[in-house]
Amino acid sequence: MNRPSEHLPATADASSHPTGVSWAAIFAGAAAAAALSLILLLLGFGLGFSAVSPWAGNGISAKGLGISSILWLALTQILAAGLGGYIAGRLRVKWANLHGDEVYFRDTAHGFLAWAVATLVTATLVVGSVSSVIGGGVQAGAQVASAAAGAAPRGAGPAAAQGAPDDYGYFVDSLLRDDRPVAVSEDAARGTVSRIFVRSLSNGGQLLPEDRRYLAQVVAQRTNLSQAQAEQRVDEVFAKTQQAVNEAKQAAREAADSAAKLAAWSSLWMFIALLCGAFFASLAATFGGRRRDAVISLETDLQPRTVAPTPVH
Repeated sequence: MNRPSEHLPATADASSHPTGVSWAAIFAGAAAAAALSLILLLLGFGLGFSAVSPWAGNGISAKGLGISSILWLALTQILAAGLGGYIAGRLRVKWANLHGDEVYFRDTAHGFLAWAVATLVTATLVVGSVSSVIGGGVQAGAQVASAAAGAAPRGAGPAAAQGAPDDYGYFVDSLLRDDRPVAVSEDAARGTVSRIFVRSLSNGGQLLPEDRRYLAQVVAQRTNLSQAQAEQRVDEVFAKTQQAVNEAKQAAREAADSAAKLAAWSSLWMFIALLCGAFFASLAATFGGRRRDAVISLETDLQPRTVAPTPVH
């Protein structure tokens, strides 16, 4: 059974060093906590990937995966921080002639510092990994951009011969537009219609009267419909296109909102998990410190006892 430190006699291994921080014990506990965190995280990744299935209806759901990830993160923090705190408390020096409350506070501080060092080391490793991934992506993008820049001079001649860039294609089409039926190729007609649709949808979804009339003319020329019927078809197709674009925008907004909520909840639960880790590290350090103070040096036990001589009368 552990005994309070204030009732223990001062032994030969009791520290008389003026500082109250055992950095060696703190770094040892932090290393143990970081190593166990890495092991448990790898195990969690393995379990998570084994539970996920690419087939619909199989494997764990997204909600179940999120809850499991949060619980595993909390368990990882509790176990790793508890181990690091216990080691930091067990390996620290023995303080002599200190009140029990002071020893308890120092043990708690040692556990907290071990957790803090382990957290900073883990965060540094994670940030370094993310930075390397981002750096690789930037380097790949730079290589693609360099290749595109090298290919641009070779393609400048054909592009100039074919006409203006797509950004100005709508205005060029408007400049060369003729109200008379003109026989154009299928590809040219599709390109003109696409540019008119893109321009109208990006301009508030309003189809200008002259564009509507020209589209109806192109449709009537290729479908043997009257001008009125062609205009009606243009209105129907443009309305369907506008509806599809609005649905895509709504889906994108919903996805962005879901991602923002997921990021917020993930941050909150990570904050709670880190707080649990700090608490259990400090608590485990007090247990380790008590076990450390319960150890009595063998040198003290094996010292020969001096027996006072009995006076002779």
